[in-house]
Amino acid sequence: MSEDHAGRMGAIHRELHSHLPPEPALRVKALESLLVEKGLLDPRTVDAWIEVYTEEIGPKRGAEVVARAWSDPAFKARLLEDAPSAIAELGFQGWASGHLNVVENTPAIHNLVVCTLCSCYPHALLGIPPNWYKTAAYRARAVRDPRGVIAEFGEVVPDEVEVRVWDSTAELRYLVMPARPPGTEGWDVARLAALVTRNAMIGTARDLAPRVGGR
Repeated sequence: MSEDHAGRMGAIHRELHSHLPPEPALRVKALESLLVEKGLLDPRTVDAWIEVYTEEIGPKRGAEVVARAWSDPAFKARLLEDAPSAIAELGFQGWASGHLNVVENTPAIHNLVVCTLCSCYPHALLGIPPNWYKTAAYRARAVRDPRGVIAEFGEVVPDEVEVRVWDSTAELRYLVMPARPPGTEGWDVARLAALVTRNAMIGTARDLAPRVGGR
């Protein structure tokens, strides 16, 4: 995408969200009802898409991307350098995957993703964003007090670990690559992917250690 096109998309994004009502869900529902009434939208189509993103896609694609990066150093390098191209290798490109940057957790760094304007999110890899991700409370506090927010999800990031907060926009979205848990040497991609959670790819979770005698 050219810089000019990205600039126009960003301007449109900001303009749209500057006019959002206090309850965007009500506006969406009203628009859906109007489109259905005029015969321009079949509610069954909406339900089908919701089911696809909730049940079939969800975070499963993202988890497979992370697991493959853990297993294949060459793929990991490509993913960190050019995430859209690496994801396309797996056939997972789609809604919001073309403007994606993957950031890696390390022993010294923990990453957290937020969208301070709305809820920009890599839908093609993580499915439908959780409700808490879209709330004003998360969007504001994740920037001001990321450690406190992460603690509310049951995780404690040690003081010596730097927390980096990444603000997703229409021009660039982020996905966190969690650190590969110890004790998973020799695991195949499917087994590794089962450890990867949606919250870990947002950054509100950090510890993905397999359970004792785990899968």
